[in-house]
Amino acid sequence: MHSSSPPASFCYSAHTSEDGRTQPLSEHLQDVGNLAGCFAWQFRCEAWAKHAGLVHDIGKSAPAFQRYLLNGGPKTEHAAAAAIALYQANTHLLAYCAAGHHAGMPDGGDSADTPDAPTLRAKLQRKNKYGWDISGYLNEAGLPPSTVLPPPPIVTLEGHGFSLSFLTRMLFSCLVDADYLDTEAFMNNAPIRRNELPLTPLLTLLERHFDSFGVPKNELNRKRAQILARCREAAQLPRGLYSLTVPTGGGKTLSSMAFALYHALHHAEEPGLRRIIYVIPYTNIIEQTAGVFREIFGDEAVLEHHSNAGYEDAEETRNLDRLYKRHASENWDIPIVVTTSVQFFESLFSNRPSKCRKLHNIANSVVIFDEAQMLPMPYLLPCVRAIAELVKNYRCTAVLCSATQPALDPYFPKEMRPVQICPDFEELHTVFRRTRFVVEKEAFSTEALAGRLNREHQTLCIVNTRMQAQAVFELLQGEGCYHLSTLMYPLHRKRTLEIIRQRLKDNIPCKVISTSLIEAGVDLDFPSVYRERAGLDSMIQAAGRCNREGTRSIEESPVHLFCFVQDQSPRIPASLALPFQVADKLMQECEDVGSPSIIRAYFEQLYRYKGSSLDKENIVGRLEDGVKSRPPSFPFASIAENFRLIEQSTRQILVVLYDEPAAIEIATHLRQGLRSQKLLRDAGRFSVNVYENAYAALLGAGVLDVLDDKLAVLRDVSLYNRQIGLRTPDTGIGVWA
Repeated sequence: MHSSSPPASFCYSAHTSEDGRTQPLSEHLQDVGNLAGCFAWQFRCEAWAKHAGLVHDIGKSAPAFQRYLLNGGPKTEHAAAAAIALYQANTHLLAYCAAGHHAGMPDGGDSADTPDAPTLRAKLQRKNKYGWDISGYLNEAGLPPSTVLPPPPIVTLEGHGFSLSFLTRMLFSCLVDADYLDTEAFMNNAPIRRNELPLTPLLTLLERHFDSFGVPKNELNRKRAQILARCREAAQLPRGLYSLTVPTGGGKTLSSMAFALYHALHHAEEPGLRRIIYVIPYTNIIEQTAGVFREIFGDEAVLEHHSNAGYEDAEETRNLDRLYKRHASENWDIPIVVTTSVQFFESLFSNRPSKCRKLHNIANSVVIFDEAQMLPMPYLLPCVRAIAELVKNYRCTAVLCSATQPALDPYFPKEMRPVQICPDFEELHTVFRRTRFVVEKEAFSTEALAGRLNREHQTLCIVNTRMQAQAVFELLQGEGCYHLSTLMYPLHRKRTLEIIRQRLKDNIPCKVISTSLIEAGVDLDFPSVYRERAGLDSMIQAAGRCNREGTRSIEESPVHLFCFVQDQSPRIPASLALPFQVADKLMQECEDVGSPSIIRAYFEQLYRYKGSSLDKENIVGRLEDGVKSRPPSFPFASIAENFRLIEQSTRQILVVLYDEPAAIEIATHLRQGLRSQKLLRDAGRFSVNVYENAYAALLGAGVLDVLDDKLAVLRDVSLYNRQIGLRTPDTGIGVWA
C-alpha cells in the first residue's frame, strides 16, 4: 500500500454530535485501534485487531462522506474503502471485518459477482464505481506505507477453515465493540465505558451462602457436600474441557458455580479467567437460575440475557440500574452472564455487529453448559466445534453439566476429551436414586390413563403432544386438577405453577397433566409420575420430578412409562420418533433405565443413527471448504441465516382477558400504533405463540385482530380456556423453548 497526504489544512471528521461537536477521524481511528487491540490481547491477536481499528473508517475521508457528515449531503458508503485497503495488503480476514462493521460480515462471493452484489468480492469492485482513491486515506490512520502482521497465534483444529472463520468473527467482535464504545463516548462527551468487576468478592459471597447450610444432617446432603468438595478440588486443574455428571437433586447448579469461581481465581495469571457464562437451554430455567445467583452475588454482578429479559427502556426511564444492565447485555462485560443456548450459539455463528460485539468477552471465561444433553442435535457438530475453539484458542474452560451426560467425546478433536469432575458418577447414581421405573406392558387408552390418574392423591403426567394433554385433562375428576402447556400465556403458567407448588407442600389433592415443558428445571416434587414413552433423557428428566427430596422410599416413588393405544396415539415428528425407538430398544435390554452406562449407550446410538444430520446445514463443511479458495471465501452471511436453533416459525397472539388490566393497557397502546421493545416484551407475558398452520386457521375463522406481521390480538376470548389455554387446531409437540 502507498500513501499520499491529504491537504494539510483539512481535518477529516468521523462523527458529529447533536450539540455540534466533531470528532476528528484520526482520533477515532487511533482510539478504536487501541481499544480493539486491547480486547484481542485476551487471545494474543492484538496486532490484528488494532490494525483493523486503524483502517476501518478510512472511507470517511472521501469527499462525498465529508459532505454528508458536515453539510447534510446524501449518505454514502464508506466500509468498502477499508475492505479494499486490507484486502490489497493481504490481510483478507480483516477485509471481512471492515466490510461488515455496520451492515454485517458478508459472504466471500466469487469473481463473477458484480459491484452491486452483497458479497466481499463485490465490495472490492466498488473502488471504480465510486471513484475512491484509497491511497490518500491511509495517512489519516497513521499507517506506514506497508504493514506486515504476524501470523495469528491459533491452533487449527482438524482443518483450517473453521478455525480461521472463528478467528475472523472474534476479530470482528473486537472491532465493532471498540467502534461502538468510542462512538458512544464521543456522542455522550464521556470517557469510554468499562464495566469490569473483580471475581474475588463473589467467592466470599458464595462461601457465605454455603456456610448458611450448616452441617449436613442426612445422607443426601452429605453426598451433595461431597460433590461440592470435589468441584472445589477439581478447580485447581488446568484450563480445558470438563464434564460434570450429577444426578438430579445433587446440587449441580451451585457446585458447578463453585468450580467456576475457584477455577477462575486459581488461574488468575494474565490474561486471567475473568467471567462465568452459564448457558441454559430454556428461558424458564434461566429465570430460576439467575434468581438464585442474584440472591447470592447481588444484582450488579449478574446479567440475565435472553429474549424475555431486555433493558431497552433504560434510556427513556433513566433507570441507572437498568442502563447498566442494558450496556452489559451489549457486550457481556460483567462477571456472571446467564443466557440461553439460542443466544450463545446463534451469536457465535452470527455476522451482525449487534450480535457479535460480545464474542471477544467470551475469551478467558469459564463457560458452563447446563443440561448439555439438550445441545441442538441438528447443529451438534458446529456447536461442539465452537466449544473446542473457545477452549483451544481462546483460553476458556468449558464444563458440560448434566444428569444425563451426552456421549460427545467422538465429536471433539482427537486431542481434546472432556475430563470428569466427579468420576464416581456410577456411585452417585446409586446414592441419588429416588425412584423406580415401571414399564407399563399394556398400552393405555386416554380413558384408562385418566382413570389411573384419578385414583392418585398427587401425581404428574407428562405426554408428548398438546392434543393428548388436553384430552387427558378433560377426563380428570375431583379437586386440584391442573394443565400446563405452551398454549397458556407465560403469566398464566407461572401462576398455575405457584398453585401447584403450594398444594404439593400442603399435601392436598394435586393432579397435573403437562407437555414436556415441565421436565427441565421446574422444581416440583410429586410422589408418582406418569411419562409417555419418549427419548431416554426426557424420561429420566421426568423422573427428576418424583421424590425429588428423597422423603419417600424408592418403592413408594414409581415413574410409570407408558404408550397410548395405537388409534389414540398422534403421529409424532421424526425428530422424536428416533429417540423413542433407540430408548425402546435399550429398555428391552436392561433393568436400570437410568444408569449412566445406559444413558451413554443411548446417546452413542442416537448420534450414530443421526450421522450427517448432526450438521443439517453442513456448516462445518462449508467453512472448511471456504479456506480452499485463494484468498479464503467464507459464507458468513449465509451461515448466519441458516443457523437457527428455533427453526419452525411462530406467530404471537395477545390474549386480553377482562380481569387482566395490564394486558388491556398493553393492547390499547398497541392498537394506537405504539411500539417499543419494552411494550412488546410486556405483551409477551400475555401472549401465546402458535405455529403458522394454527395461526392461519384462527385467522380464517375471523377470531384475530391483526396488528402487524408479527402480532395479533385474540378477538374471541372464549377460545381461551382458563384451565388449558388457547384452543387451536394445532396438535403439535408441546415444547417450552
